[in-house]
Amino acid sequence: MRQKIRVLVVDDSALMRQALTVLLTRDPAIDVVGAASDPVIAQSKIEQLRPDVLTLDVEMPKMDGLTFLEKLMQSRPMPVVMVSSLTESGCETTLRALELGAVDFITKPKVDLREHLDELAREVSGKIRAAACARVAPRGLWVGRPAPASLNGASAAMLKTTDRLIAVGASTGGTEALREFLTAMPANAPGIVIVQHMPEKFTRSFAERCNDLCTIRVKEAEDGERVLVGHALIAPGNFHMALRRSGAQYSVAVHAGPPVNRHRPSVDVLFDSVAEFAGRNALGIIMTGMGADGAKGLMGMRQAGARTIAQDESTCVVFGMPKEAIALGAAEVVLPLPRIARAALEMLG
Repeated sequence: MRQKIRVLVVDDSALMRQALTVLLTRDPAIDVVGAASDPVIAQSKIEQLRPDVLTLDVEMPKMDGLTFLEKLMQSRPMPVVMVSSLTESGCETTLRALELGAVDFITKPKVDLREHLDELAREVSGKIRAAACARVAPRGLWVGRPAPASLNGASAAMLKTTDRLIAVGASTGGTEALREFLTAMPANAPGIVIVQHMPEKFTRSFAERCNDLCTIRVKEAEDGERVLVGHALIAPGNFHMALRRSGAQYSVAVHAGPPVNRHRPSVDVLFDSVAEFAGRNALGIIMTGMGADGAKGLMGMRQAGARTIAQDESTCVVFGMPKEAIALGAAEVVLPLPRIARAALEMLG
């Protein structure tokens, strides 16, 4: 019999500790082994209870969540799921936590909205299950790794029109994978369209953080926006993004259709549209993430003549989405994350 996932809940709010405990214990695969009201108590309970996954709030007494997370990832790396709020400051703090090594985040439960409890329970348990399978690297191994010095020179032959484009899908662990990929892109890179599973507000903050680090321009997509050389568009949280074409020009349609594969935005929605409107002029990349969203869409892209890449298991935080794509035969090549940017440029060149 498979052992249950042992979870320690760390939050200074007694109500939040209780809410998360109730939600998590609804999953027979999860065992909440304890709770802590601050990082000092949490440190003791980690040694005592040896949890598999930690849920961690940000604003706590004695030591803030980010400081504790940084220390934890240096001394005892383990899967951490942040508990965040849908505020602008909450978005920035959560993205910083992902940079420091957190696997994923949960938006704070609205415990007064009972009609959403089942949906919330599925989301929380799903992220804990994914975190339990995650590969957690010590801080510094993934964050801020520079692009190869010769990358820009390798892209000199890239077409400088919107005829070629790159479509990327990612989920758990994807923010850091995308950051590494995007910072390696030269100014004349093909237009890039991205779906990263992430709620509203977080996508805009994530795009702005990437834009500050990248040579290309990175922004949250708007309906009707053109796909341009040297630009990357990220689907807004809670909205699907699909490619459209008018003559030689690509643009994106942003719409609030029903969830696909339980996701909105969905990678399959993007990839299916890229297969239809770009075909062999496109390259698809599927990165780290739980589930199968994007696998069938990547297969559709390959069947339409597009080049395709899947991130390999050794560099994925969660080898779910790439694994499903590989099993379908959708991935032309399987590569470690540090090689994907160069390979994409060469394959489209």
